[in-house]
Amino acid sequence: MENENFPATYQNWKETMELQVVETEKRKQLLGAEHPDTLRSMTTLAATYLSHGCWKEAEALQAVMMEGRKRLLGNEHPDTLMSMADLASTYSNQGRWKKAEALQVVVMEKISQLHENEHPDTLRSMENLAATYRNQGRWKEGEALQVVVMEKRKWLLGDEHPDTLASMANLANTYRQQGRWTEAEALQVVVVEKRKQVLGDDHPEALMSMADLAATYSNQGHWKEAEALQVVAMEKMKQVLGDDHPFTLTSMADLAKTYRKQGRWTEADALEMVVTEKRKRVLGDDHPETLASMANLVGTNRD
Repeated sequence: MENENFPATYQNWKETMELQVVETEKRKQLLGAEHPDTLRSMTTLAATYLSHGCWKEAEALQAVMMEGRKRLLGNEHPDTLMSMADLASTYSNQGRWKKAEALQVVVMEKISQLHENEHPDTLRSMENLAATYRNQGRWKEGEALQVVVMEKRKWLLGDEHPDTLASMANLANTYRQQGRWTEAEALQVVVVEKRKQVLGDDHPEALMSMADLAATYSNQGHWKEAEALQVVAMEKMKQVLGDDHPFTLTSMADLAKTYRKQGRWTEADALEMVVTEKRKRVLGDDHPETLASMANLVGTNRD
């Protein structure tokens, strides 16, 4: 069921973040930086940073938490492994695949020793590593892990559980990046409908699913179907996440690509310029998505 307060929560995120910063600093002063309560506050603040694309701020906190938990709990404690997994995901969000992979391999191996193969933490570690493989173009390695995770989650959690739907969406993206459009589309159509039902039309994961399906339509030359979904996804992401969120910028870049494929250069150029400038500011000049935007802008101008 949709959370009616979800958009409001995102709109008030700056106020929430400021309160969390104050709380974290107070706990550092009163309890020390490595006290469990302080680490929990840091975890909450890092999650807020992540939900709004503040990767550098999240990374700084997560690195401190990981080292603190290693000292307090040891390298193989579940909380330490969770901190390592969180930091790896943040590396991945910044396009730092090798650093992400190095941590994720360790996490998956350690968690596999602690838990059985069907344990949620084991499956999550496999899924994270699979995404990093995919982002490096290592399709077969990523796909092999993703198929296992998806099938196990269907069996354990059911077809409509958010974790199952996430597995389906991830596998669909791997298919799409290999040009296997039909297989990708079949999964994505299901994910879009299920996420709307389970999470609500305006939930970020539902919107990202729409954007993914639209990209698959675009890859197949179905420009009008792609554009219709992309416009809706982009406008809703602006409302829910804000204009500068990385997901919003991805939706704008996707729409620009669809305009470009239809020869609508002026519209494509206008969007791509906005995306490029915002990605430079939000992600940094060297992030893969920033570089892709710069290349797209040059391509649009040449056309």
